[in-house]
Formats: sequence, structure tokens, C-alpha cells
Amino acid sequence: MKTKDSATASAPIADTGPGAGLWLAGIGVLIYSFTIPSTVFGLEGLDPYLIGVGRAAAATVLAGVVLLSVRAPRPRRDQLAGFAVVVAGVVFGFPVLSTLALDHGASSAHSAVVVGLLPAVTAVFGVLRAGERPSRAFWLAGAAGAVCVTGFALIRGAGHFTAADLLLFGALVTCAAGYTEGARLARDMPGWRVISWALVLSAPITVPVTVWLLATTDPDWTGRATLGFAYVAAFSAYIGFFAWYEGLARAGIARASQVQLAQPVMTLLWSGILLGELIDATTALAAVAVLVCVALTQRTRVDRAPQGLRDARPSRTMEEGSVTRR
Repeated sequence: MKTKDSATASAPIADTGPGAGLWLAGIGVLIYSFTIPSTVFGLEGLDPYLIGVGRAAAATVLAGVVLLSVRAPRPRRDQLAGFAVVVAGVVFGFPVLSTLALDHGASSAHSAVVVGLLPAVTAVFGVLRAGERPSRAFWLAGAAGAVCVTGFALIRGAGHFTAADLLLFGALVTCAAGYTEGARLARDMPGWRVISWALVLSAPITVPVTVWLLATTDPDWTGRATLGFAYVAAFSAYIGFFAWYEGLARAGIARASQVQLAQPVMTLLWSGILLGELIDATTALAAVAVLVCVALTQRTRVDRAPQGLRDARPSRTMEEGSVTRR
């Protein structure tokens, strides 16, 4: 007899349709839009590596409690490669590289505009890894967005890319890969479980490294630094993925990722309110241009690949989990 947990977790992911997926993705984007300003807060007293790695170590505590409370079954062996990409992309890649970019002088507003390219990069990975097939119009709009972001970076760098831009572009690529693999895994298990296991699997690295950084970097836990670190640990590194991965899995990676087009605009707003940054005309124009380009991708056709096991039948993981609790 199946337990309540196993029956719920194995329910078809498409029951509520792609519309619900877009709403879930939107909740994730709202949470992520505070990430860059919160990281700036954290940098007022903390080492960038401590923020980038320590946020995952702190989130692991939450993930461990959640997994133990529901007795979640462990990932299957054939899923470990996907989890490795998730860990590399969203646990280490984006957090560390984006924090270093801010530490290298990129403003919160500047970073927000460059990160506006993330939906297009995620769509590329959706094609390569998830078998989705966007139309030619989708790619034209996405390419236009890439040109806008590249041009903005060159203008800000006086004709060349700065070290901060290169770090941000690296953050984009690793994050997009982590988003895609996480969404693929979320076709076979709930999104909350994907990020929970990713954090736990990374703990043998994140926890000892965080302890070492705490002992060697002389952190100054001011009120703003503590608030910023707490936000990126609890929300950016963990809770946001509950909605985000589920949204990508339900609505399709290429289409749902375009909801993130709103993130640069929201981050610019929070940067002005929370950090007092002045948003000049060039930054605002670049943000609007990226917004328009990626919005066009949302109106184009995207053929989705067949869904995974969660659409058709309970996954083997959930079946095994229910057996162990009979």
C-alpha cells in the first residue's frame, strides 16, 4: 500500500497544465530578483567565497531536515550524473562566479542586465539536453537579446569585456546547465526534492570549505551582511528552486525560462530602492531591449519533448520508497 507521501510525489506533473508551470516559474523569478542586491549586502562584511559556498552549506541544513522529515527516497544511480550538473551549476557555478563579479566592481544594476541573457542560454540547453524545439522566430529574438547584452557589456567596458563581465557570462552558462538538468530531474521527482538532494550531495565539499572560510576570512557579521547572507542561503539557494524547477518541468524549459525576462527589471528596481544605485539611461535602455527581445521568444512556438516518468507512471524511485515504508 502506498503512503500519502509516495502517492502525492508520484502524481503526474502535468495535472494542472503549463499555465500553472508559468505561475510557479514566476514565483521563483520573484525570489531570485532579490539575489544580487542581497549578495551586495553580504559583501559588506563577508568574503565573496564565503557567500558563494557558504550559502549552500547553510541551505543544506534546511534540505537535510526536509528530506529526513518526509523520508525521501535517495536518487537512483542513473540520476547522479544529472545531479552532478545541478551541483556544478546552481550550487557552485552561479553563486561563486556572480559573487566574484560583484566583488570585482560590477554594480547590482550592471549584473542584472547581463543576467537578462539567462533565459536565452537556458533555452539553448533545453534544446541540447531536453529535446525541445523552438521555432526560428524564437532563435532570432534570442539572438537579438544576446546582441543587446553583449553591446551593453562592451560599452560599459570601454570597448572590451571586463573581468566582471567574463565572470557573469561564466555564471550564466553554468546556471543555465544547472537549470536544465534540474528541470529534467523534476520530470521524475518533485522540484523540492531535486534541489534538496543537490545540496546534500554537495555537502562533503561545501561544509568543510565553509568552516575553513569562516576560520580564515575574518567575517564581519553586520546587520546588512547577515540579512543578505540569510536571504541568499534560505531563498536563493533553496526555497526559490521549489517553484522554479517545478515550473520548468511543467511548462517546458524553453518557454518557462522566458518568465525570467522580468528578473533584470525587478532587480534594477530593488537595486534602486535597497542600494540607492542610480539607474542611468544606458542601463535602463539595455534592460528594456533585453526585456523586449526575450518577450518575443515567449510568443513564438516551442515544440516540447515527451514528458518523463512523472507524466505516465510513478517513478521507480517512488515505488521503491513506498516499498520500504510498507
